[in-house]
Amino acid sequence: MGVSQDKSGFADFFADSWEPCLTVVAASTGNMALAEDQVAEAFARAWASWAKVSRHPAPRAWVVRTALNTGASWWHRRGRETPLADHDIVASRSQGNGLDAVVLTALRRLPARQREVIVLRVFLDLDIGTTARQLGIAPGTVRAHQARAMTALRRELTAARATTEME
Repeated sequence: MGVSQDKSGFADFFADSWEPCLTVVAASTGNMALAEDQVAEAFARAWASWAKVSRHPAPRAWVVRTALNTGASWWHRRGRETPLADHDIVASRSQGNGLDAVVLTALRRLPARQREVIVLRVFLDLDIGTTARQLGIAPGTVRAHQARAMTALRRELTAARATTEME
């Protein structure tokens, strides 16, 4: 089978999935430049394994998980982490992705697993079972992380709105 036949559908998948995957990874990592690098790497891996990825029940989730794993591997190789700062996401770019700066700030304050659950469930609209499989956790754990995250986000966004109304 030739490359063009072997990779049929990838161009459409890429065109339809780049922005949503980038949005999810940027929201999860808190760093747009890093997210772009990780998503590009994940799509390169998807291209190389397109026969497998195209049959995956949630190919976008595969790309997101691969992108996030790429970032985690990078940090593990270096043996350190850096904290996220408020200036990590470029505001004009995040607005282009439809992400509100207040929401991004609230997302960055969540623990990593809660943030991953939210971006997979809300941004990629994955069901609980698919989210659980992507994260390697039980469906009940997904529900628990989602509930805790939603409570924290609600509290954070309510406080942010109250602050804005007072100004």
